[in-house]
Amino acid sequence: MIRILGIDPGSQRTGIGVIDVAGDGRCTYVHCEALKLLDADDFPARLGLLCEGLERVLDEWQPQHVAIETVFMAKSATSALKLGHARGAALATVVRRRLKVSEYAPRVIKQSLVGRGAAEKDQVQHMVRLLLNLPAMKLQADAADALAVALTHAHMSATADRTGVSVAMLRRR
Repeated sequence: MIRILGIDPGSQRTGIGVIDVAGDGRCTYVHCEALKLLDADDFPARLGLLCEGLERVLDEWQPQHVAIETVFMAKSATSALKLGHARGAALATVVRRRLKVSEYAPRVIKQSLVGRGAAEKDQVQHMVRLLLNLPAMKLQADAADALAVALTHAHMSATADRTGVSVAMLRRR
């Protein structure tokens, strides 16, 4: 059994998703949440909350692998920069634990789960529920996205193992 932590970084909320992957490739839901960062007084304090929340998750769930979504150009350069800061804080927290990190672009995540890189958020959430055998409940969007990142890493890793091609090479398509 391998435990994967998926991270959907954000400057207001950071999605966290944890799954277990069995030797036969079956994925099982373990935990998900959205770290709410807006209670902080300022942006640096938000990054501190992100690191503290992520430390708590790492301590509690002990993942062996971490997958994180890459930055995409958001509504503005300022938004993309803030997203990059949040992503950097998450990466630094994980790397300090000596965990290997795999990065996936939003299009790759959507294509991996739905079959189209331009899939809608509700389609991704639907596939997350199906693949993890979750009841038809409403998943918090950031948490569902983090589970999607973890599932993508599970699928890409399994494909890499079967084909002998590295995950990095598979991501370059």
